[in-house]
Amino acid sequence: MPAYKRILLKLSGEALMGDDAYGINRATIVRMVKEVQEVTDMGCEVAVVIGGGNIFRGVAGGSVGMDRATADYMGMLATVMNSLALADTMRQEGMTARVMSAISIEQVVEPYVRPKALQYLEEGKVVIFAAGTGNPFFTTDTAAALRGAEIGAQVVLKATKVDGVYTADPKKDPSATRYSQISFDEAISKNLQVLDATAFALCRDQKLPIKVFSIFKPGALKRVVLGEDEGTLVHV
Repeated sequence: MPAYKRILLKLSGEALMGDDAYGINRATIVRMVKEVQEVTDMGCEVAVVIGGGNIFRGVAGGSVGMDRATADYMGMLATVMNSLALADTMRQEGMTARVMSAISIEQVVEPYVRPKALQYLEEGKVVIFAAGTGNPFFTTDTAAALRGAEIGAQVVLKATKVDGVYTADPKKDPSATRYSQISFDEAISKNLQVLDATAFALCRDQKLPIKVFSIFKPGALKRVVLGEDEGTLVHV
């Protein structure tokens, strides 16, 4: 039985690149979708927030000297492209996904409407939230915390390249150890960068736990959803 009935999965755009320099790596996105399918098959309701770094940072040389709000809107549009790719890959794997955008682009994706999102989740569809919060100056981490709170997710799952939060950078310090769990206050006092500050504060205020795990570790998402000791749980 899954330990969580409803989850909010935060994927970085970079996670879709695989070993490529930018863009979407086909084999990588298919593998991630299969991981998500494993947990939906167990009856877990899944919502996804995805970043846009694989596309927008691919052209980010052009954003040097650009107005911050303009650059952020470009990043939001990159997340719409990623969301469409993710939803289409899910369709090809026999899943049903709905993309809901915080920015209105109704010919392409439907707008984010909270009751509709809740209905889709209850119907067993995967809901992919695109365009971040719809506002510049807020990251997709903050969008994940916000949407997670709005849909009543039991946990925000932050998928990264590292299998949890460590006492130090494991690449630089071989003696670094992984925290199995840690409190919000402890994470702040130790200055552990779990999510950006706004997202972190929102999760703490809403008592919404965060689980940091590696999406590149086969079966890790399933183990997290089953409540096994995978990654790091940040809780109140």
